[in-house]
Amino acid sequence: MSGPQCCSNPPTLNPNSGAGHVEQLGGLPSYVVGSPDSKLAILLISDVYGYEAPNLRKLADKVAAAGFFVAVPDFLKGDPYVPSDANRQIKVWIQDHNTDEGFEYAKVVIQDLKNKGFSAIGAAGFCWGAKVVIQLAKFDYIKAAVLLHPSFVTVDDCKEVKVPLAVLGAETDQLSPPELVKQFEEVLNGKPEIESFVKIFPGVVHGWTVRYSVEDETACKKADEAHQDLIQWFSKHIK
Repeated sequence: MSGPQCCSNPPTLNPNSGAGHVEQLGGLPSYVVGSPDSKLAILLISDVYGYEAPNLRKLADKVAAAGFFVAVPDFLKGDPYVPSDANRQIKVWIQDHNTDEGFEYAKVVIQDLKNKGFSAIGAAGFCWGAKVVIQLAKFDYIKAAVLLHPSFVTVDDCKEVKVPLAVLGAETDQLSPPELVKQFEEVLNGKPEIESFVKIFPGVVHGWTVRYSVEDETACKKADEAHQDLIQWFSKHIK
């Protein structure tokens, strides 16, 4: 987790980015977009840079356009990682942002969504957020899950998954290298009762789905391919 890839290409955070707005969900400020009448909700759980990252919100808008209500809560409690802070490097920052705590927050947000009438909920996690999502996938909190360039996720985690799971990995990833992602796939293939989808994207690095430059046409296309896989997975399983 402390490798440079985890924190490379940091976004310029913008609290006003996206077509949606911020409201409270489960006691957390959350970027929300899409029709609450859809009754189908998707939770996006951020990487270490949090819920104000413009590309993450842009993805939320894209998922909402596919017919979902999308929520991106601030699981980092207003304290995203700041790479320029030499006194608080990632090893120090991560001690204040345990993924187990994120899992507890997520359960409260999901219960709030259910209380609001959402009948089916899916969750996708990026880097740090992927560990939170795979914890959710071990229970019946959600109906389907997507992990994108995950951090901290283990083969043992995959053994306990109880809902349809997609894993989107990068060809170059120190945190979840292709060899590890293939081990995830082997475990998931050994669970025929759970539908799974595993894909390793060539020519991309950890973080490519949300930490790309909007000026880089190739990077945008590669990110969009992953976004479409995510949307198709949820369209199939969240209904």
